[in-house]
Amino acid sequence: MTFNEDYFKKVLIELLSIDSPTGYTKKVTEKLKSYADELGFEHFLTNKGNLVMKVPGKFDKNIGISAHVDTLGLVVRGYKGDGTLSFSRVGGAILPTLDGEYCKIYTRGGDVYTGTILSNSPASHVFEDASELKRDAANMHVKLDEIVKSEDDVKKLGILPGDYICFDPKTVITEKGFIKSRFLDDKLSAAIILTVLREVKPSHNVCAVFSVYEEVGHGLSHLPCDLDEFLAVDMGCIGDDLTCTEYDVSICAKDSSGPYDYDMTTRLIELAKGAGLSYAVDIYPFYGSDVSAARAAGHDIRGALIGPGVAASHGMERSHMKAAENAAKLLALYLTS
Repeated sequence: MTFNEDYFKKVLIELLSIDSPTGYTKKVTEKLKSYADELGFEHFLTNKGNLVMKVPGKFDKNIGISAHVDTLGLVVRGYKGDGTLSFSRVGGAILPTLDGEYCKIYTRGGDVYTGTILSNSPASHVFEDASELKRDAANMHVKLDEIVKSEDDVKKLGILPGDYICFDPKTVITEKGFIKSRFLDDKLSAAIILTVLREVKPSHNVCAVFSVYEEVGHGLSHLPCDLDEFLAVDMGCIGDDLTCTEYDVSICAKDSSGPYDYDMTTRLIELAKGAGLSYAVDIYPFYGSDVSAARAAGHDIRGALIGPGVAASHGMERSHMKAAENAAKLLALYLTS
């Protein structure tokens, strides 16, 4: 398969530009529907909001692939007396990386406000502990770009507990091929799947699912298709004693949910090796995937996990076009073998 960089970059930038924290994903699934229509694929939404594309193959075997398009985020928890907002995490963002980030607050009434996520000791000229204060939800707040001085002032804006707070992904693709952005986990994989499905004719019937609750653990606890096997495409981990880099496709042998299917994993390794791809086989110490959720829910499936190497996961993430290409080529080999 020839990796279509232009199409991949276009889709990736478009997906990353859409705020889609877990539970607030309608806009991104609408965008996915438009891609499915362009590619001529049958598609539908599950009750839960997962977007399913059905791609016919040459043979009767049914395989599933997935990436998740929900991201990390925050929601309004309550109001503080000075007109700032307390918040609760959606998913596992590394909160110290959010200190000083600009954000948007989406109200249920349709208004959008802007603000900044800050430490409760935000000024070094005033607070002795400005550098040392622990950055966690108890010690941080959102400062609105509105003239508000009290809880009542904020309530008059229509901001309610549970309203979503979305922070800027700050996406940059450099001339040297580095992909820098929040939420590469897992919109990078979603763009890879769409790029591959545009270029190859699968050997088997494919149920491609773009899940919207993965970051909170139950993305594909229900499978919308009858599957023989299921491959999750999600970010590959980098760091400590893991061997993956930002240029590799990672093949996960085991994560926090246990080992992945031995035969599927072996087949993926053999495909990568045979094609001369840059790949790594690793164990992820703190990780779960849509395959993990499906198996925990009792689905009788074979499951495996691959993905492009992504550094600094759940913070300011970085990968490279080489990792995307290696992951795309391995996925294409899997779909056509």
